Amino acid sequence: MVKRTEVKPAEMKEKEPKAKQDKAKILKDKLNKRESEIKLIKTENKRLKEEYLRKIAEMENLRKRLEREKGEFYQYALSELLKELFDVLDNFERALETQSKGNGKSFREGIEMIYKQYQDLLMKQGVKPIEIKEKKFDPHLHQAFITEESEDVEEPEVVEELQKGYTLHNRLLRPALVKVAVPKKS
Repeated sequence: MVKRTEVKPAEMKEKEPKAKQDKAKILKDKLNKRESEIKLIKTENKRLKEEYLRKIAEMENLRKRLEREKGEFYQYALSELLKELFDVLDNFERALETQSKGNGKSFREGIEMIYKQYQDLLMKQGVKPIEIKEKKFDPHLHQAFITEESEDVEEPEVVEELQKGYTLHNRLLRPALVKVAVPKKS
C-alpha cells in the first residue's frame, strides 16, 4: 500500500505564492536582460547608422574633389605644350621681321629652323608622322581622298600622299590623306 501524505491547505497557500514569486522574478530577470540587449542593439544600430552616413558624406566629398581635380587637369593639361609652342611662335615673328628686311636666304633658313623646332616639339610629345610603307593602303592609317582605277595593281595601293597623318604614342591622331590606285573592274 502506498502511503499518502496529506498536504494541509495552509502549507499549500504558502508554497503557491513563493513559486509564483520565483517565476515572476525569473521572468523579470529575463525581461531586464532582454531590455538591456535591446538597448545595446539600439545603441549599436545608431552608431552604425551614423558611421554609414559619415562614409556616404566622405564618398560624396571625394567624388566632388576628384571631379574638380579632373576639371582642373583638363583645363591646364596643355599648359606645358603651349609654353613650348610660344617659342615656335616667337621664332615665326622673328622670321617675318627678317623677311621685311629683304634677305630671302636667311628667311628660308629661319623658316626651316622653325619647321625643325616644331617637328622636334611634336616628337618630344610622342607625335610621329605616319610613314607609307611599301605603298600598301592601310585603312587604319590612311584615308582615301582620291581613287583611280589602274590595271597595274592587284590590291589598293597608295600613289600619292596629299596630307601627312600622325599618331600619338601609337594611337591614330589624324589619318594620312592619300590618292589610291585600285584594281580596274572588269
